[in-house]
Amino acid sequence: MRPLRFLLPGTTGRFRCGGLLVELQTARLTAQFRPTEVVTYRQREPDHPFLDDLLAREPPPGDALWIVSWGFDVPRLLRRLRGRPVAYHAHSSGYGFSLPAGVPVLAVSRNTLGYWGDRAPRHPLFLVPNALQPKWLERGNRSSPAGCGRPIDVLVQQRKNSRYVLERLVPKLRRRGLRVEVQSGWVDDLVDLFNSASVVLYDSADYWRGRGVSEGFGLPPLEALACGCVVFSSLNHALADTLDPGVVGHQIGCGSLENDLERIQAAVADPGAWLPPPARLTPLLEACSEPVLEERWRTALEAIDGHWTHLLRDGAAPLQSPTLLALRIDRWRQRVAAMWRSLN
Repeated sequence: MRPLRFLLPGTTGRFRCGGLLVELQTARLTAQFRPTEVVTYRQREPDHPFLDDLLAREPPPGDALWIVSWGFDVPRLLRRLRGRPVAYHAHSSGYGFSLPAGVPVLAVSRNTLGYWGDRAPRHPLFLVPNALQPKWLERGNRSSPAGCGRPIDVLVQQRKNSRYVLERLVPKLRRRGLRVEVQSGWVDDLVDLFNSASVVLYDSADYWRGRGVSEGFGLPPLEALACGCVVFSSLNHALADTLDPGVVGHQIGCGSLENDLERIQAAVADPGAWLPPPARLTPLLEACSEPVLEERWRTALEAIDGHWTHLLRDGAAPLQSPTLLALRIDRWRQRVAAMWRSLN
C-alpha cells in the first residue's frame, strides 16, 4: 500500500479555488486509510514538503504514489515524475495534452471519464466523483419545502454565471416582483445562504466555452439540491452527469427568455411541483457522500497499486494508446487495400 502525495502549486493566496478545495478534501479522505501528504511545487509553505526537495533526496521509483491534477501543469509534472508511480486526478477536460503510457486516470465525472476513454483507451481509468462536504448533507434543509419562509426567491452566484442570467434574466425577474439575490462576495456560511433560497440559477456553459476547457464536476447545483432548492442550470459537461432535465433539475436558457421567466416564476410560486422526487434525490446525494467516495478511492488506489507493481517490479510493458495520426494512416491503408481488391 503506497503512501500518497497530492501535488499542488500551493494552498494559499492565488491558488485558492474549487479545484484546490477538492484536492485537499480528497487528501483528507485518503488519509483515513493510507499515509497521505500534500506536496507543493510552486510556493514553499511551512506546513508542506516541497517537490524539488523530495526529488533531490529520493531517487526513482520511490515508495509513494504521486497524484497530479493542476490543469496546464500536468505535462510538466509528469515529465519531472518520470520513472515514479503517478496517477492523474482529472477534473476538467479539454487541455489538449496526451498522457504517457501507463499513467492511470482518476476521473471526477463521466464526462471527463469519456474524454480520457477516447484519448487514452489503453490507460487504467477510474471514476471517482468529488464528494459533497458533510455540512451540505447534515445541514441542508431538505425537510422544509422551498418557498416556506425562505427570504430569497431566486439566488444567483455571480462567479461563472452567464451574462444572459446576470444582465437579462435577473432584471426581468426583479421586474416581476421576485426577490433575487446575486451573491458576489465572500459568504461565511454557504449552507445557510442556500437554505434561504427557493430557486438557484447556475449557467456555466459560456464561462467554460470561453476558456476552452470543461466544467469539471459542477458541485453548486448538487449543493443547492442538498438544501432543498429548485435548480435551473446549464447542462454542459459534468453537469449532465447528475442533472436529468425536468426531473432532478431544469435547463436554464431553454429556448427563449419568456420561457425561462415563466418557468422560474412558476417554480417560486409552487416549488414542490418542481423539486426532484425524494426517490431520485436521496440516492444521488448519498452517492456523493464522503463514506461512499472514500470506498471508491480505496478500490481505485488498490488497483493502481497493482498496476504499478506490474510495471516497476515485474517489468511489464504498458499498453500504448494509438495516436490519432496512426489511426488515420491505418484507415487510409484499409481504404487503399479495399480499392486495390476491387480493381483485381
